[in-house]
Amino acid sequence: MEVQGKIKLIGATQTFGSNGFRKREMVVTTEEQYPQFIMIEFVQDKTDLLDNYQVGQQVKVSINLRGREWVNPQGETKYFNSIQGWRIESLQENTSSQMPPVPPADAFEPVDELNEEEYDDLPF
Repeated sequence: MEVQGKIKLIGATQTFGSNGFRKREMVVTTEEQYPQFIMIEFVQDKTDLLDNYQVGQQVKVSINLRGREWVNPQGETKYFNSIQGWRIESLQENTSSQMPPVPPADAFEPVDELNEEEYDDLPF
């Protein structure tokens, strides 16, 4: 699955427990009639993927939906969902791939005289 939008927030990397579990969260704002603020977490080595991105950048994030079941000490079963990112790419247009700019009108030399022979060389 994928989520597209503008980066609203990139959190700091957090480390948990003695095993060094790492997590980093980001929020992407979708661009639709009713924008959504989607919190996506990156874990372990995927936290480093966010180092090259900034708030305000347009991105496409590949995600997995994760679900967990937990039974509390009172015996009640609870369910939790998370959205985990595993790839991110920029959607910013590369200006080098766009068409070259049109030169200004004064860059062209006006044609004063047309030779009739040159004018009538059309094949039809």
